[in-house]
Amino acid sequence: MNPLLKMALELGPLMVFFFANARGEWLAERFPALGELGGPLFIATALFMVATAVALGASWLLVRKLPILPLVSGIVVFIFGALTLYLHSEIFIKMKPTIVNSLFGAVLLGGLFFGKSLLGYVFDSAFRLDAEGWRKLTLRWGLFFIFLAVVNEVVWRSFSTDAWVAFKVWGIMPITLVFTMSQMPLIMRHSLEKEGQ
Repeated sequence: MNPLLKMALELGPLMVFFFANARGEWLAERFPALGELGGPLFIATALFMVATAVALGASWLLVRKLPILPLVSGIVVFIFGALTLYLHSEIFIKMKPTIVNSLFGAVLLGGLFFGKSLLGYVFDSAFRLDAEGWRKLTLRWGLFFIFLAVVNEVVWRSFSTDAWVAFKVWGIMPITLVFTMSQMPLIMRHSLEKEGQ
C-alpha cells in the first residue's frame, strides 16, 4: 500500500476524533441527531467509530488483509466506544489507549518471556534482522507501549478532556515518530543483507 495512503487510513480516524471534539457544538447544531448523543466527546466518539470502520474497510478493499495493530485497535475502539455511548461515560473512551497499549506491550514482553520475538513475525516482510536485533527491538517496543499506556493514564486523569484529546492527537504521534526514528541505528546494526548481495 502507498505509504501516504496507509498513513491517511491510520491517522484519519484520529483527525476525525480531534475535529469532532473541537467542533462538537457546531456539529450538533447542524446535525441534531449527533446532538442527541451528548457533549462533544460523545459526538467525537461516535464519529471516531465510524471513521475507524471506514478506514478498516478501505484497507481491506485495497490489500485484502487487515494489519494486526489497526485491527486490534479498531476492535477496542468499537467495544469502548459503544460502552462510552451506551453508559454515557467518558471514562471508557479515555481508557481505550491505555488498554490497547497495555495489550500490545504485554503481548510483546510476554512473547520475549517465552523466547519469542513476536515483532519479527509482524515486520519480517518489511525488513530482516538477526535474532538479537528482533529481541532488542521487541523489548524496546514492548516497554514503549507500556510507557504510552502510563502516559495516557496520567494525562486523562490529570487534565481536561480537551487537553487529553489534543495530546492523544498531537502528542502521541510525534512521541511515537521520534521513538521509531531512534530505533534506526539498532535496525541498521542488526540488519541482514539480502540474499544475492
